[in-house]
Amino acid sequence: MSLPQLTRKLPLILSLALLGAVCASSASAQDVRSDYDKKATFERYHTYSWGKVQTTNPLWRERIQDAVDKELQAKGWQRVQDGGDVTVAAVGSSKDEQEYRTFYNGMGGWRWRGFGETTTTVDTYRVGTLVVDLYDTSNKQLIFRGTATDTLSKNPEKNEKTLDKAVDKMFKKFPPDRENNR
Repeated sequence: MSLPQLTRKLPLILSLALLGAVCASSASAQDVRSDYDKKATFERYHTYSWGKVQTTNPLWRERIQDAVDKELQAKGWQRVQDGGDVTVAAVGSSKDEQEYRTFYNGMGGWRWRGFGETTTTVDTYRVGTLVVDLYDTSNKQLIFRGTATDTLSKNPEKNEKTLDKAVDKMFKKFPPDRENNR
């Protein structure tokens, strides 16, 4: 390709590179959120018990429990076998998502020359979601919900690190302090 041809195609090449970078970053951004019952008195909760952990992969049940246990215990809560002040439930799921990318070649210049060649690629990636709910055991009312969604890797160790980071973010401002969260 000659220098004048490369110069004409440079804006297209740069646009495609930028589009690819934006798409790649949006597909891998971790989304973690939490919400809580504004009327709940978190100061009265000191113990918790596990209710259910539901996930399509049984290997992840213990990993999810371990990640949540670590965060709650770091906040001074104690896990008990049964009858805790709070009951914890977690649901983990995953699904395949697809992203379509279309590239056009041959649209350059100020005059119309037609669309030229069009190439569409399909990228399939796995997205995992974790929902952690805390219920007041005495009245069975939801007092806290944390959710995390992220693109999963084919590497289980990397996914475990992603899980730990997500749960850490989920419980970063836990227990909620009404004075700081207004």
